[in-house]
Amino acid sequence: MRVAGARLIVYAPVDKYQNKGKQVAEQLQSEQILTGAQIVIQALKDQGVDVIFGYPGGAVLPIYDALFQSEGIRHVLVRHEQGAVHAAEGYARSSGKVGVVLVTSGPGATNAVTGLTDALMDSIPIVCLTGQVATHLIGNDAFQECDTVGITRPCTKHNYLVKDAAVLAGVLHEAFSIARGGRPGPVLVDIPKDVQFAQAVYTPPPKKPAYGARKSLDKNAIEKAVALMAAAERPVFYTGGGVINAGPRAAELLAEFVHLTGFPCTSTLMGLGAFPMSDPQFLGMLGMHGTYEANLAMHGCDVMVNIGARFDDRITGKISEFSPGSKKIHVDIDPSSINKSVRVDLPIVGHAEDVLEAMLKEWRGKGYQPRAAGLKKWWEQINLWRKRDCLRYKADDKIIKPQYALERLRELTKGRRTIISTEVGQHQMWAAQFLRFEKPNHWLTSGGLGTMGYGLPAAIGAQMANPDALVVDVAGEASILMNIQEMSTAVQYKLPVKVFILNNQWMGMVRQWQELIHGGRYSHSYTEALPDFVKLAEAFGGAGFRASKPGDVDGVIAEMLKVNDRPCIVDVMVDPKENCFPMIPGGKAHNQMIMGDETASPAEATPEEGMVLV
Repeated sequence: MRVAGARLIVYAPVDKYQNKGKQVAEQLQSEQILTGAQIVIQALKDQGVDVIFGYPGGAVLPIYDALFQSEGIRHVLVRHEQGAVHAAEGYARSSGKVGVVLVTSGPGATNAVTGLTDALMDSIPIVCLTGQVATHLIGNDAFQECDTVGITRPCTKHNYLVKDAAVLAGVLHEAFSIARGGRPGPVLVDIPKDVQFAQAVYTPPPKKPAYGARKSLDKNAIEKAVALMAAAERPVFYTGGGVINAGPRAAELLAEFVHLTGFPCTSTLMGLGAFPMSDPQFLGMLGMHGTYEANLAMHGCDVMVNIGARFDDRITGKISEFSPGSKKIHVDIDPSSINKSVRVDLPIVGHAEDVLEAMLKEWRGKGYQPRAAGLKKWWEQINLWRKRDCLRYKADDKIIKPQYALERLRELTKGRRTIISTEVGQHQMWAAQFLRFEKPNHWLTSGGLGTMGYGLPAAIGAQMANPDALVVDVAGEASILMNIQEMSTAVQYKLPVKVFILNNQWMGMVRQWQELIHGGRYSHSYTEALPDFVKLAEAFGGAGFRASKPGDVDGVIAEMLKVNDRPCIVDVMVDPKENCFPMIPGGKAHNQMIMGDETASPAEATPEEGMVLV
């Protein structure tokens, strides 16, 4: 079995499930005997599942029949299997529960691969159930047969091919345990059609989870880490999606620790909301399109405390020049993430909640205090960087700037419980920069894989999990077309998701790179045949609105917010030439950002701006 989060996967049937068919058949007649399809439904109920996202087909019809004859589980009929997995991701990310997908064999399974890979990259707990041809047909190129286990081996945390109904319940319970335990991720269970018809004794979930029990922490490492933090003069907390995956208590402990130490805090794209973005100690997002102050703080710090982030390339930039003068503490639940891309000085393997609690206890127990003089000077320097106002943009009274549209969205939804999903591109980065997330589980985006088409189905999943929340998919006109068919899903289930399109008529991020890196050669990045999104929304049975000038923006947002019985699309026509800054070009370090007011070569921070020279 694959260790949680490890990238090297070796699939093998689970030995403990071999040869159990005869044992189970000999059990007492008084035990509950169900078909394989009924076992699936009962196992889902026992795992607390209340929503399934799926699309039926021949190889999975017995499970759909069992679902029809049962109560307690809602099924959301998507229009494409990729949409099913993204919807399950949105459900999982916004609720903290495991998302469940049910699709058929062959193309049903292969269509799910993009979503499964997305969930693996972003550590989202998913259980995907796929139908398979009957066991005697496996390997014979039967109709709608494919090697689902082989295909999904690299893009799941673990997967199974179940050939015996007697072990099906145990496999399903273990799949949920693996999906949610350790570093979360997707697990696939491939179930042949004859196994769905076969009868077997149902076994309930074990009292203790089969996988992912929290392990004791290295007390010595905790002591060393806290001592190193207390001695720091230029410290920074670097937080990631692992804090959110650890649950709300972890976010509360993070805020407590940041306030206790007085240290600055920054976040990855996936970690936004783990620490309140309005807090004065928050520096903004870091990385390729992170803030000036966050990136320079990472570059110039002397102690970096990484909690639940994996040092991915969009954060580090040029590895050889990444935070060159710092001691690095790395807290991660996944041992395979330690020293994978960046060498660290002090690794701590553990659940973020447990580690933060232990660190707080150690800090208070030893009576540590931050180095006041050094920390004061560090904040003075950070505030100099903040004066650069790196997110400023040139307002226009004739053309809508995308930043302005998002600022108005933020202002007009203030006070409402708002969950934001995104597609992928410039609009995604602008949303991360200009919207504000004060709590975890309110920001849903495709970070690791960067999947265009993620946002709308993810919003559908989030709306199913949070029926009273305002759910908005911030989209680009190119990305939204990847899974636009899911508007039909939202209409069928009367889900009032909002699609807020920043329409610049280009594949915006592609165009930006072509402009800045490829000499302005715009090779196939302009879309000449875009639909009328207002009419398209209405054709699906939703509502559509358009803003063409700055004065329209508040009005269309107000109209959007009135729609509560169906989805709607807001088509905001924004400046097609606007670029997303700051930007760290590929191969450059954190102190080599292109700013919004600079169009030539990257500009390094100067000593006059307070840059620490290391």
